[in-house]
Amino acid sequence: RQTPEMIVSAAVEEDVDVIALSILSGAHMTIFGKVIALMNDVGLTNVLLTGGGIIPKEDMQTLSELGVGKMFGPGTTVDSTIEYIENWVNDNRN
Repeated sequence: RQTPEMIVSAAVEEDVDVIALSILSGAHMTIFGKVIALMNDVGLTNVLLTGGGIIPKEDMQTLSELGVGKMFGPGTTVDSTIEYIENWVNDNRN
C-alpha cells in the first residue's frame, strides 16, 4: 500500500533494476501511469516496470504504449514472471 511517490523514491534509493506491482483494486491505469511518469521524471529510464493483476488486455496495451513492461494476468505461473524479469535484466544490464 505504497504511493507511487514512495515506490519511485524507494527504487531510486535502492538502485533497483525492476519495479513489479500487483494491482487487484482496479486502479492499475492510475497507479502504473503515475509510477512510469515519476520514473521518467527522476531518470529511471533503464528500470523495468512490470506487474500484474486483473487487468483487461486493452489496458495492458495502453500501459505498454506508456513504457510499462509485460503485464501478467491471473493464472500466470511464477516461473513465467521470473523468466521474463531475468531475461529483461540480462538484456538491459549486460
